[in-house]
Amino acid sequence: MHAILTSIEFQMSLLLFVALAGYLLAYRINQSAVVGIILAGILVGPSFLGLVTYTDFVKSLGELGAIVLLFTIGLEFEFRQISNIKNFFIALFGILIPWGVGFLAAKMFDFDFKASLLIGTALTATSIAITANVLREMNKLQTDVGKTIIGAAVIDDVLALLVLTMSEGIVSGNLSGLTVLFTMLKAAGFIIGGIALGRLVLNKLLIKIDKTEIATKFPETVFVFAVMVAFLYGVVAQIAGLSAIVGAFLAGISFTGVGLKHSKSFKDGAEYLQVIFASIFFISLGVLLDVHTLTWGLAAFIVVLIVVASLSKIIGCGLPAKIFGFGWKESFAVGVGMVPRGEVAMIVALLGLTQNLISDRAYSALVLMALFTTIITPIIFRNWIFKSERKKLPLLTEKEG
Repeated sequence: MHAILTSIEFQMSLLLFVALAGYLLAYRINQSAVVGIILAGILVGPSFLGLVTYTDFVKSLGELGAIVLLFTIGLEFEFRQISNIKNFFIALFGILIPWGVGFLAAKMFDFDFKASLLIGTALTATSIAITANVLREMNKLQTDVGKTIIGAAVIDDVLALLVLTMSEGIVSGNLSGLTVLFTMLKAAGFIIGGIALGRLVLNKLLIKIDKTEIATKFPETVFVFAVMVAFLYGVVAQIAGLSAIVGAFLAGISFTGVGLKHSKSFKDGAEYLQVIFASIFFISLGVLLDVHTLTWGLAAFIVVLIVVASLSKIIGCGLPAKIFGFGWKESFAVGVGMVPRGEVAMIVALLGLTQNLISDRAYSALVLMALFTTIITPIIFRNWIFKSERKKLPLLTEKEG
């Protein structure tokens, strides 16, 4: 029986069952699918039922889902839409303010310098996968707010890498300007080189493959090639020190607008993959939480950490958005869109735990903060920022009908 319960077939069936339960829950509480699936992951995880644990299998499928999701999102953007000075400054202040405020908050609760620095670092990066999926779900990706959030989140990932490099250097006592410069050049080189290679070489190669006899006979050939490039970009992004999902996003941008004559749309294929594996990614975020590690003594720090994590991004990203011409509502939307920490903060927290820089209690607090900021964003988007627009949809549909 144990062999059956631990088999890949049973685990996949269970994870997809949980995903379906998440969709049902989201429908019942009238929230985003992301919220429902994460809550379902918390329910079946170690916190309550203990049916699913964060195994290497679940982790791998979750990472796969995040890569496919960002590749699919990237297919809807042109690089020039998200690469501008406005997005850079929004990302910059959205990094510096959470870093500094997070450090001070940790010091207030008597964490030592190294732990406080790492906690501040965990508050810097935005999880682009979470917000991108929510914006896509609400048909807001191609709005000015959507483009700004996605562009700033990509730049945010690069800047967060520099912050992490600096924090590690300060903690180890080996910080040098050369190390920071090398990290920055490596990340910038990958982004610029990846886009150039994709648009000038791989894009055209995809069109040539589409015209071959093999593509005519096997229309799925182009889809396989495109997904292969997405994962290859993910690997190179990791070599450059960035998240694999940023590489997948750049691969998607590289193939934006490609016209195919014989092949099946690789965008449609990627979306089907995304539906399955992105759901498992969101489940894995819920499974990561174990409420049994939390104590009442840690409750005050958790509350402060969540408030600081949320407000520092809303203010740090929202105010620059206002300065660059957005209205107050749109600026607030940009700030809220940058709030999710998701798997990014969890990775930093895990790094600190494995290097004995933070305790199990601090790690649990960071995980809970990451989950809360992940869940609160789609709730605010759906129930406050875009609530009036959501209510208009049925009327438009009825009128059109």
